[in-house]
Amino acid sequence: MSNSIESQDIFLDMLNKADEEVGFNTDDCRIMIEALALKDGCFVLTITKFEHSAEEKPTPSSKKKNLHIKRKSPTVNLEKTIYSFESFDAFCDFCTFLKDNLHESQISDFAKSSDLYEYNSNFYLILSDINVTSPNLKYICSSITEFAHFVNSSELFERKVKEYGRLIISSSAILTCMEYFV
Repeated sequence: MSNSIESQDIFLDMLNKADEEVGFNTDDCRIMIEALALKDGCFVLTITKFEHSAEEKPTPSSKKKNLHIKRKSPTVNLEKTIYSFESFDAFCDFCTFLKDNLHESQISDFAKSSDLYEYNSNFYLILSDINVTSPNLKYICSSITEFAHFVNSSELFERKVKEYGRLIISSSAILTCMEYFV
């Protein structure tokens, strides 16, 4: 979300409604709004109110009339990224979606390697050497979250999956699945 007038108006309307309905007044307070997007398209908003002490209360002329929205950008490891699918069918559904919407060359350009492992009844797609200049990067990354959960791809977790998990498809899991299971 950008720091547009429309987004500021949405948050200000929500704060006014919270004040009317439950008495959550943010006048003369600094606030922090954190938004968490859920898998089903809903958002969870956490609003923290920081009240000023008597000596630091702002004067009416020093009040700001607009919001400044700061977003945390998730850091993505471009060497390895891991997604968790609840079942092999969910992985196949993702591959079907890609096959219906992208050409095979667009998918192979996305990452140099994709391995699929089964570990603790989940299926983990490990993507390696992601091409940040791929024109389909955003599309594939946003699409995969409809079928899987992003896993904090720590090196330790990757090693654990590779050591204790079972390799299902190596090297080009997405394209292999598209060829044989879709």
